[in-house]
Amino acid sequence: MSDLTATVSETKNGFHVDGYEKISYDFTFLDGVFHPENPQLADCYKHWGRVLAVTDLNVYNVYGEQIERYFENYGLELKVHKTKIGEKAKTIPTFLSIVDSMTEFGIYRKEPVLVVGGGLVTDVAGFACAAYRRNTNFIRVPTTVIGLIDASVSIKVAVNYGNYKNRLGAYHAPMHTFLDFTFLRTLPTAQIRNGFAELIKISTCSHLDTFELLDKYCEDLIKTGFGRTDGASEEVRAAADKINREGIHEMLKLETPNLHEIGLDRVIAYGHTWSPLHELVPETPLRHGHAISIDMAYSATLANSRNLLGDKEHRRLLALFSRAGLSMDHPQFDEDLLEKATAAILKTRDGKLRAAVPSPLGSCVFINDVAAEELNAALRRHKKLMKEYPRNGEGIEAFVDASDTGYTENNKAEVDHVEAAAAKAGSLNGDGAIHGGKVSNGQANGTNGHTNGATGLTEKIANSLSNSANGFTNGSKA
Repeated sequence: MSDLTATVSETKNGFHVDGYEKISYDFTFLDGVFHPENPQLADCYKHWGRVLAVTDLNVYNVYGEQIERYFENYGLELKVHKTKIGEKAKTIPTFLSIVDSMTEFGIYRKEPVLVVGGGLVTDVAGFACAAYRRNTNFIRVPTTVIGLIDASVSIKVAVNYGNYKNRLGAYHAPMHTFLDFTFLRTLPTAQIRNGFAELIKISTCSHLDTFELLDKYCEDLIKTGFGRTDGASEEVRAAADKINREGIHEMLKLETPNLHEIGLDRVIAYGHTWSPLHELVPETPLRHGHAISIDMAYSATLANSRNLLGDKEHRRLLALFSRAGLSMDHPQFDEDLLEKATAAILKTRDGKLRAAVPSPLGSCVFINDVAAEELNAALRRHKKLMKEYPRNGEGIEAFVDASDTGYTENNKAEVDHVEAAAAKAGSLNGDGAIHGGKVSNGQANGTNGHTNGATGLTEKIANSLSNSANGFTNGSKA
């Protein structure tokens, strides 16, 4: 939620405006958010008497009946938009399919959409809410480690576009986020591992106590879903609860003074300098946690080469990645990719590298004065080091699969949904028809690309969809 306070003053040639926006939102730790004995979420919807929920299909298949019974128990009408959002279906058509459901539901200006799922779902649905009437409320219930630990903290929402991650988006805070770690009981181990990387990120550069706990309980945390599965010891559960709470708190302390990323030297950007291309270059995408782990491990080697990180700490960090089964390298990480990724991030960071590196563990520094020759030398050294580790530094279950939700299947389904809605209102015809996950000529014919104001289909979805995905073809711009 936000409120704007502004003043207007006259100047010699016009006027000057000073505006200050208050951003206010809450987090509640609540195990069993959809248990009937917990009314907190239902209370958010009593005024409206109904709920529009956007959820990941995998989550719905496990928890759908429980969610429906929960709202039925409180006398609230429920409509569910089920989607499957993988990294390559984090697209405009997926975004538009959610917008269509909001239109069909007749969402009111201040009525909050309920978003249940991992970070990809909350990103796309949150962006739909940010765009719908420019500011529609939403409530988040994250269901993955990344969603709970990382995506829930930020107010950034976005979709991918062309060959770029999160190129179209907004800063849009939810009204409320409910943090229910019991969802981890049913989360696949590969996804637990994927989220573990985000905790390594924040602890390596900002919270040594959390790093110590991750190092001590690494295998047990991953095996037991952060202490939530049956048979997990009280010791592991207690450690997990401390890691989760302190990790989120540390992220919030770092993020909240800079919610709109006006400052570009960001501690939590450790592992996010070269990782966008790691994530998207392979034909089957790397999971986000593995992509940032490669970046973090390489960044640590670069820091060690500069004597910013001692040998013992460097090896300790690499060993933690390896024990967790996270990636530290992949075959397509070469000097050419390093050059392209560096050029891309320089544009995002206003011409400076601003690479966060640990120095020492538990804190970080930012480096800018690094030439291509030094980066390449560090990469060659890093690859040599990787030969000493299992799988030559490659991760376990590093690439997306059905547990991430199938992106090619979803992309076609979402495009078909948009096409059907548009055709029903008569806005698409002839060469503007959408087919096979692709927009011919990128042009939606009809009334300015809109369906009588109903579907919100943009006039132009410019060549961003190809190969039944979203403008990604083996990491090259489609």
